[in-house]
Amino acid sequence: MNTNASASNDASSSPGSTRVALVTGASRGIGAEIAARLAADGFAVVVNYAGEVASAEALVAKISEAGAKALAVQADVRAPNEVRRLFEAAESAFGGVDVLVNNAGIMSLSPIAETDDATFDRQIAVNLKGSFNTMREAAKRLRRGGRIINLSSSVVGLLQPTYAAYAATKAGVEAMTKILAKELRGREIAVNAVAPGPTATDLFMKAKSAEVVERLAKLAPLERLGQPEDIARVVSFLAGPDASWVNGQVLRANGGII
Repeated sequence: MNTNASASNDASSSPGSTRVALVTGASRGIGAEIAARLAADGFAVVVNYAGEVASAEALVAKISEAGAKALAVQADVRAPNEVRRLFEAAESAFGGVDVLVNNAGIMSLSPIAETDDATFDRQIAVNLKGSFNTMREAAKRLRRGGRIINLSSSVVGLLQPTYAAYAATKAGVEAMTKILAKELRGREIAVNAVAPGPTATDLFMKAKSAEVVERLAKLAPLERLGQPEDIARVVSFLAGPDASWVNGQVLRANGGII
């Protein structure tokens, strides 16, 4: 595991004095926007990435230049031992973890009849098992009063053709969200999920024609695609003090598409 840190303040000083957020899959897209927003909110941020080292380091530099603390940590969420080292790196740098944002995910679309085993298994491994791995570790390590925020998807409700495997992984994430919220009784840790609708990211735009993108943008009554900052604002709310009474919920941030 490669660990890269860059911060404008001493990350190891006064452990516990700053709230710490760990964001998986944070090197680009929605994850990067969430990490930047939480840093602006005053969190020290752990920017997890799988392979996009240059993007992760650029984000850390951006956060540090703004006067916040940040650390880039490479880890594959599919591997339990790497997830443990991810949390250990956060604890070593900042003294603990208060917020976990489960953003890492992949999406491959095809009808069920045409979905091969490798495609199905990879989505299960990253989206479902990866979220399970980080939730399991967070359940053991998060400080009292912490937050776990999982990224689901509004496709769980839309149930569109070709989205079966992806939607199944996100439905599983929603189920684990609600169960873990109950299992953490007595620790003042809230567990919630955010379910974005169509959002203008590389993941969403991949292999879609301009006509398809335009059609999807018009589906919501607000008649536009979501932007990464729209999702980051919802995560910011759930991570902050105003959401202290929100627990075991799935917030659909989708412009009213469903």
